[in-house]
Amino acid sequence: MILFPAIDLKDGACVRLKLGDMAEATVYNPDPGAQAKAFQDQGFEWLHVVDLNGAFAGETVNGAAVEAILQATTNPVQLGGGIRTLSDIESWLAKGLARVILGTVAVRDPALVKEACRLFPGKVAVGIDAKGGKVAVEGWAEASELGVIELAQRFEGAGVAAIIYTDIDRDGILAGINWAGTLALADAVAIPVIASGGLASMEDIHRLAAPEMAKLEGAISGRALYDGRIDPAEALAVLNRARGRAA
Repeated sequence: MILFPAIDLKDGACVRLKLGDMAEATVYNPDPGAQAKAFQDQGFEWLHVVDLNGAFAGETVNGAAVEAILQATTNPVQLGGGIRTLSDIESWLAKGLARVILGTVAVRDPALVKEACRLFPGKVAVGIDAKGGKVAVEGWAEASELGVIELAQRFEGAGVAAIIYTDIDRDGILAGINWAGTLALADAVAIPVIASGGLASMEDIHRLAAPEMAKLEGAISGRALYDGRIDPAEALAVLNRARGRAA
Protein backbone atom coordinates (compact mmCIF):
# COMPACT_ATOMS: atom_id res chain seq x y z
CA MET A 1 0.00 0.00 0.00
CA ILE A 2 1.69 3.20 -1.22
CA LEU A 3 0.71 6.66 0.00
CA PHE A 4 1.38 9.08 -2.86
CA PRO A 5 1.75 12.73 -1.77
CA ALA A 6 0.35 15.05 -4.43
CA ILE A 7 1.83 18.15 -5.99
CA ASP A 8 -0.73 19.89 -8.17
CA LEU A 9 0.85 22.62 -10.29
CA LYS A 10 -0.89 25.85 -11.25
CA ASP A 11 1.10 28.78 -12.62
CA GLY A 12 4.32 27.23 -11.33
CA ALA A 13 3.19 26.79 -7.72
CA CYS A 14 1.94 23.88 -5.61
CA VAL A 15 -1.80 24.30 -5.11
CA ARG A 16 -4.91 22.35 -4.19
CA LEU A 17 -8.21 22.84 -5.95
CA LYS A 18 -11.67 22.52 -4.50
CA LEU A 19 -13.88 20.17 -6.55
CA GLY A 20 -11.58 20.62 -9.53
CA ASP A 21 -12.33 24.35 -9.85
CA MET A 22 -9.28 26.31 -11.07
CA ALA A 23 -10.76 29.45 -9.52
CA GLU A 24 -10.77 27.71 -6.12
CA ALA A 25 -7.01 27.18 -5.81
CA THR A 26 -5.12 27.43 -2.52
CA VAL A 27 -1.36 27.98 -2.90
CA TYR A 28 0.61 25.79 -0.49
CA ASN A 29 4.16 26.22 -1.72
CA PRO A 30 5.57 28.49 -4.44
CA ASP A 31 8.60 26.17 -4.80
CA PRO A 32 7.60 22.75 -6.20
CA GLY A 33 11.15 21.41 -5.98
CA ALA A 34 11.36 22.22 -2.28
CA GLN A 35 8.00 20.56 -1.72
CA ALA A 36 9.15 17.41 -3.52
CA LYS A 37 12.29 17.28 -1.36
CA ALA A 38 10.19 17.80 1.78
CA PHE A 39 7.96 14.86 0.91
CA GLN A 40 11.02 12.67 0.30
CA ASP A 41 12.54 13.73 3.63
CA GLN A 42 9.28 12.78 5.36
CA GLY A 43 9.72 9.22 4.13
CA PHE A 44 7.38 9.01 1.16
CA GLU A 45 8.48 6.61 -1.58
CA TRP A 46 6.63 8.05 -4.58
CA LEU A 47 5.36 11.42 -5.80
CA HIS A 48 2.17 12.18 -7.74
CA VAL A 49 2.32 15.35 -9.85
CA VAL A 50 -0.41 16.98 -11.96
CA ASP A 51 0.05 19.87 -14.38
CA LEU A 52 -3.34 21.51 -13.86
CA ASN A 53 -2.82 24.21 -16.48
CA GLY A 54 -1.64 21.51 -18.88
CA ALA A 55 -4.77 19.43 -18.33
CA PHE A 56 -6.90 22.34 -19.52
CA ALA A 57 -4.53 23.45 -22.29
CA GLY A 58 -3.97 19.96 -23.69
CA GLU A 59 -0.20 20.38 -23.54
CA THR A 60 2.49 20.77 -20.91
CA VAL A 61 2.42 24.21 -19.27
CA ASN A 62 4.31 23.72 -15.99
CA GLY A 63 7.25 21.90 -17.54
CA ALA A 64 9.89 23.95 -15.71
CA ALA A 65 8.26 23.17 -12.37
CA VAL A 66 8.13 19.46 -13.17
CA GLU A 67 11.80 19.47 -14.14
CA ALA A 68 12.64 21.23 -10.87
CA ILE A 69 10.79 18.47 -9.03
CA LEU A 70 12.72 15.77 -10.89
CA GLN A 71 15.99 17.45 -9.96
CA ALA A 72 15.00 17.84 -6.30
CA THR A 73 13.96 14.26 -5.53
CA THR A 74 15.28 10.78 -6.15
CA ASN A 75 11.82 9.30 -5.58
CA PRO A 76 9.94 7.95 -8.60
CA VAL A 77 7.52 10.54 -9.98
CA GLN A 78 4.29 10.01 -11.92
CA LEU A 79 2.94 12.94 -13.94
CA GLY A 80 -0.42 13.70 -15.48
CA GLY A 81 -1.98 16.71 -17.16
CA GLY A 82 -1.74 17.64 -20.83
CA ILE A 83 0.19 14.56 -21.98
CA ARG A 84 -1.57 13.67 -25.21
CA THR A 85 0.98 12.30 -27.72
CA LEU A 86 3.57 9.55 -27.98
CA SER A 87 6.28 12.18 -28.37
CA ASP A 88 5.13 13.86 -25.14
CA ILE A 89 5.35 10.52 -23.36
CA GLU A 90 8.77 9.69 -24.74
CA SER A 91 10.09 13.15 -23.89
CA TRP A 92 8.95 13.04 -20.27
CA LEU A 93 10.18 9.52 -19.68
CA ALA A 94 13.56 10.54 -21.10
CA LYS A 95 13.68 13.34 -18.51
CA GLY A 96 13.36 10.84 -15.70
CA LEU A 97 9.68 10.32 -14.98
CA ALA A 98 8.83 6.88 -13.61
CA ARG A 99 5.49 6.92 -15.39
CA VAL A 100 3.09 9.16 -17.23
CA ILE A 101 -0.63 9.38 -16.53
CA LEU A 102 -2.94 9.52 -19.53
CA GLY A 103 -6.45 10.80 -18.89
CA THR A 104 -8.26 12.66 -21.65
CA VAL A 105 -6.43 10.73 -24.36
CA ALA A 106 -7.58 7.46 -22.77
CA VAL A 107 -11.12 8.49 -23.70
CA ARG A 108 -10.36 10.21 -27.00
CA ASP A 109 -7.74 7.81 -28.39
CA PRO A 110 -7.48 4.50 -26.50
CA ALA A 111 -5.35 3.06 -29.30
CA LEU A 112 -2.64 5.59 -28.49
CA VAL A 113 -2.67 4.48 -24.85
CA LYS A 114 -2.29 0.84 -25.86
CA GLU A 115 0.57 1.72 -28.22
CA ALA A 116 2.26 3.70 -25.44
CA CYS A 117 1.98 0.68 -23.14
CA ARG A 118 3.63 -1.45 -25.82
CA LEU A 119 6.45 1.03 -26.41
CA PHE A 120 7.04 1.92 -22.77
CA PRO A 121 6.12 -1.13 -20.67
CA GLY A 122 5.39 -0.39 -17.03
CA LYS A 123 5.58 3.34 -17.62
CA VAL A 124 1.99 4.24 -18.50
CA ALA A 125 -0.88 4.77 -16.06
CA VAL A 126 -4.45 5.72 -16.94
CA GLY A 127 -6.16 8.49 -15.00
CA ILE A 128 -9.92 8.07 -14.68
CA ASP A 129 -11.63 11.13 -13.24
CA ALA A 130 -15.35 10.77 -12.62
CA LYS A 131 -18.22 13.03 -11.67
CA GLY A 132 -21.53 11.41 -10.84
CA GLY A 133 -20.09 8.09 -11.97
CA LYS A 134 -19.28 9.36 -15.48
CA VAL A 135 -15.78 10.00 -16.80
CA ALA A 136 -14.71 13.65 -17.14
CA VAL A 137 -12.05 14.93 -19.54
CA GLU A 138 -10.17 18.11 -20.49
CA GLY A 139 -9.11 18.92 -16.93
CA TRP A 140 -12.52 17.85 -15.60
CA ALA A 141 -14.18 20.57 -17.67
CA GLU A 142 -16.16 18.18 -19.89
CA ALA A 143 -18.28 15.16 -19.03
CA SER A 144 -18.47 12.06 -21.19
CA GLU A 145 -21.08 9.32 -21.29
CA LEU A 146 -18.55 6.66 -20.34
CA GLY A 147 -18.80 4.82 -17.05
CA VAL A 148 -15.68 4.34 -14.94
CA ILE A 149 -15.60 0.54 -15.12
CA GLU A 150 -16.46 0.54 -18.83
CA LEU A 151 -13.45 2.72 -19.59
CA ALA A 152 -11.11 0.77 -17.33
CA GLN A 153 -12.04 -2.55 -18.90
CA ARG A 154 -11.05 -1.25 -22.33
CA PHE A 155 -7.45 -1.42 -21.17
CA GLU A 156 -7.42 -4.90 -19.65
CA GLY A 157 -4.45 -6.81 -20.97
CA ALA A 158 -2.89 -3.73 -22.57
CA GLY A 159 -0.09 -3.41 -20.03
CA VAL A 160 -1.37 -0.37 -18.12
CA ALA A 161 0.75 -0.02 -14.97
CA ALA A 162 -2.06 1.43 -12.82
CA ILE A 163 -5.42 3.16 -12.91
CA ILE A 164 -5.68 6.33 -10.85
CA TYR A 165 -9.33 6.81 -9.97
CA THR A 166 -10.44 10.24 -8.78
CA ASP A 167 -13.94 11.01 -7.57
CA ILE A 168 -14.20 14.71 -8.49
CA ASP A 169 -17.19 15.17 -6.19
CA ARG A 170 -14.87 14.52 -3.24
CA ASP A 171 -11.60 16.04 -4.43
CA GLY A 172 -10.11 18.79 -2.31
CA ILE A 173 -12.97 18.96 0.21
CA LEU A 174 -11.75 16.31 2.68
CA ALA A 175 -14.94 14.29 2.29
CA GLY A 176 -13.26 10.89 2.41
CA ILE A 177 -12.41 8.46 -0.37
CA ASN A 178 -15.24 6.96 -2.42
CA TRP A 179 -14.47 3.55 -0.96
CA ALA A 180 -17.37 1.69 -2.59
CA GLY A 181 -16.64 3.01 -6.08
CA THR A 182 -12.90 2.47 -5.75
CA LEU A 183 -13.22 -1.11 -4.54
CA ALA A 184 -15.83 -1.88 -7.20
CA LEU A 185 -13.35 -0.72 -9.83
CA ALA A 186 -10.54 -2.77 -8.30
CA ASP A 187 -12.81 -5.84 -8.34
CA ALA A 188 -13.73 -5.25 -11.99
CA VAL A 189 -10.22 -5.12 -13.47
CA ALA A 190 -6.87 -6.83 -12.98
CA ILE A 191 -5.02 -3.52 -13.40
CA PRO A 192 -3.77 -2.11 -10.06
CA VAL A 193 -5.97 0.76 -8.80
CA ILE A 194 -4.84 3.88 -6.93
CA ALA A 195 -7.50 5.78 -5.00
CA SER A 196 -7.64 9.56 -5.29
CA GLY A 197 -9.93 12.35 -4.18
CA GLY A 198 -11.02 13.09 -0.63
CA LEU A 199 -8.47 11.34 1.61
CA ALA A 200 -9.16 13.36 4.74
CA SER A 201 -7.83 11.98 8.00
CA MET A 202 -5.85 9.39 9.90
CA GLU A 203 -9.13 7.47 10.12
CA ASP A 204 -8.95 7.13 6.33
CA ILE A 205 -5.34 5.94 6.62
CA HIS A 206 -6.37 3.23 9.09
CA ARG A 207 -9.14 2.20 6.71
CA LEU A 208 -6.59 1.94 3.90
CA ALA A 209 -4.64 -0.45 6.12
CA ALA A 210 -7.60 -2.83 6.43
CA PRO A 211 -7.16 -6.25 4.77
CA GLU A 212 -9.88 -5.65 2.15
CA MET A 213 -7.91 -2.66 0.85
CA ALA A 214 -4.88 -4.79 0.00
CA LYS A 215 -6.22 -5.10 -3.55
CA LEU A 216 -5.39 -1.40 -4.08
CA GLU A 217 -1.90 -0.26 -5.05
CA GLY A 218 -2.29 2.80 -2.86
CA ALA A 219 -3.91 6.19 -2.43
CA ILE A 220 -3.10 9.82 -3.18
CA SER A 221 -3.23 12.54 -0.53
CA GLY A 222 -3.04 16.27 -1.08
CA ARG A 223 -4.90 18.79 1.06
CA ALA A 224 -4.96 16.61 4.18
CA LEU A 225 -1.16 16.38 4.14
CA TYR A 226 -0.69 20.10 3.52
CA ASP A 227 -3.19 21.02 6.24
CA GLY A 228 -1.66 18.66 8.78
CA ARG A 229 -4.73 16.46 9.07
CA ILE A 230 -2.58 13.47 8.19
CA ASP A 231 0.73 13.04 10.02
CA PRO A 232 3.26 11.65 7.50
CA ALA A 233 5.29 9.58 9.97
CA GLU A 234 2.23 8.05 11.61
CA ALA A 235 0.50 7.39 8.29
CA LEU A 236 3.52 5.68 6.78
CA ALA A 237 4.00 3.59 9.92
CA VAL A 238 0.38 2.39 9.78
CA LEU A 239 0.62 1.47 6.11
CA ASN A 240 4.02 -0.18 6.50
CA ARG A 241 2.62 -2.40 9.25
CA ALA A 242 -0.25 -3.33 6.97
CA ARG A 243 2.23 -4.09 4.19
CA GLY A 244 4.15 -6.36 6.54
CA ARG A 245 0.99 -8.27 7.46
CA ALA A 246 0.09 -8.72 3.79
CA ALA A 247 3.55 -10.07 3.02
